[in-house]
Amino acid sequence: MFVLVEMVDTVRIPPWNFQRQLNDAIAEELNKKLANKVVYNVGLCICLYDITKLDDSYIFPGDGASHTKVHFRYVVFHPFLDEILVGKIKYCSQEGVHVTMGFFDDILIPPESLQQPAKFDEAEQVWLWEYETDEGAHDLYMDQGEEIRFRVTDEVFVDTSPTGPAAAATDTPGSGEKKEPPYTLIGTICEPGLGLLSWWNN
Repeated sequence: MFVLVEMVDTVRIPPWNFQRQLNDAIAEELNKKLANKVVYNVGLCICLYDITKLDDSYIFPGDGASHTKVHFRYVVFHPFLDEILVGKIKYCSQEGVHVTMGFFDDILIPPESLQQPAKFDEAEQVWLWEYETDEGAHDLYMDQGEEIRFRVTDEVFVDTSPTGPAAAATDTPGSGEKKEPPYTLIGTICEPGLGLLSWWNN
């Protein structure tokens, strides 16, 4: 679920931080820049793990800050395919069941990956599993906040870098286009979770 990723970046330290230890100042700047951000094709950055190498620092003309090339390792949330995770249902829609892990919300279980047979209740805005028993079928609702286990089957990265004026003109406010999250996990349900079966068997 979490991996260590080796990265290289040039870190700018403003003059008012010169009195601090260089490693501490660099660690703070790296966390400001990367923590809780998605790096394209890497994953969701969590926190700095360690600094492995510092190159020489330079001060450029017209800028009183120091600039240091830093080699470091960062803790990144990037589950591998087929990994089983535990989350909670955030909400349901026609697109499927949206799951949150508390620190990461962009997880989708599409309808075809739910326990079958499943159907969407328009009135309640929830998915339900038509669970077969000896006494017949029973509707088990996938309610918001219920715990669920899922297996990661795919991941989608979207480049959200700033676009040029021509591209920005086509994406004007009110155009109705849904903003894509930079990193989405696609999953398949492993078991009902939800406490539903334990509730029914009791």
